[in-house]
Amino acid sequence: MARLTQGVCFSQRRWRCGVLSFLFVSLLFSPRGWPAPAEVHGLWVWKSPTVLADAHAAEALLEFCTSQGISEVYVSISERSEPAEEGQLVHLISLLHRSNVRVEALLSSTEADEPGKHRDTLLRHVQEIVEFNHRHSGERFDGIHLDIEPQQRPENKGPGNLRFLPGLADAYRAVVALASPAGMTINADIQNKLLKGDLAQRKMLLSSVPRVTLMMYELSSPNDGESVQQKEQKVQDSSKRFLAMAYEGLSGPNLARMAIALRTPDYNELLPHMLKALDDANRGNPHYFGWARHSYNDSLKGTP
Repeated sequence: MARLTQGVCFSQRRWRCGVLSFLFVSLLFSPRGWPAPAEVHGLWVWKSPTVLADAHAAEALLEFCTSQGISEVYVSISERSEPAEEGQLVHLISLLHRSNVRVEALLSSTEADEPGKHRDTLLRHVQEIVEFNHRHSGERFDGIHLDIEPQQRPENKGPGNLRFLPGLADAYRAVVALASPAGMTINADIQNKLLKGDLAQRKMLLSSVPRVTLMMYELSSPNDGESVQQKEQKVQDSSKRFLAMAYEGLSGPNLARMAIALRTPDYNELLPHMLKALDDANRGNPHYFGWARHSYNDSLKGTP
């Protein structure tokens, strides 16, 4: 009887361990709150209310993601559009999650680096995304994607003019403090101007947010006369140079990892080839975590 009891207990322990292992793996790979993959392939979707208005727009976006190897989508959200398109967003997130495509809420501003009403507006918007996730725990946003561009304002233009950087870093930290406890990743678009700062400035930037995406635009154009091989080499050389520039003299576990973005008008039908070249050149770099494609809207206009 003792042996039988021991055997039953052992079997129960094995069953419990199996169940716990299954639950752990399920949580690890579930689209609800999963961690960002080691290497991402992102896509911007601007003007989402218009893009998602057609009856099968979400299905068309999923088909595009599947055909182009997209693993995460940045869906533009505004305070005006979010309530009106909540049903569209729930449907889209549900559809993309079933195909293991992450969805991040894309928030834009040119003034959120400034404390006061502009930053308060951004943080209120982040809080609305957190509340959306509470209402739709099965179809929640996986992250916040920030497109804050103070460099667009006249007073911030010019080489070496990074007077806005401390405020920008503060804005990133404020979003992290609000969204990270809610289980969302945070990513921020940046321009190469930000990588040309000194050591202290680059440390400030790369320690303020977990992920950044470098907008590496206008290296080439479709009619510049360069061969495919020349364009590819330029993409690879430039990406390596910017990665080296960003992290020179910096170390530690709390630095942001970097994705690199290319845009459709620079390459047209060659864009998928150039994105692959980014992975091939940088996959071994621990700071690199993938590419992003700007944008889905270009494909809807008929641009490859």
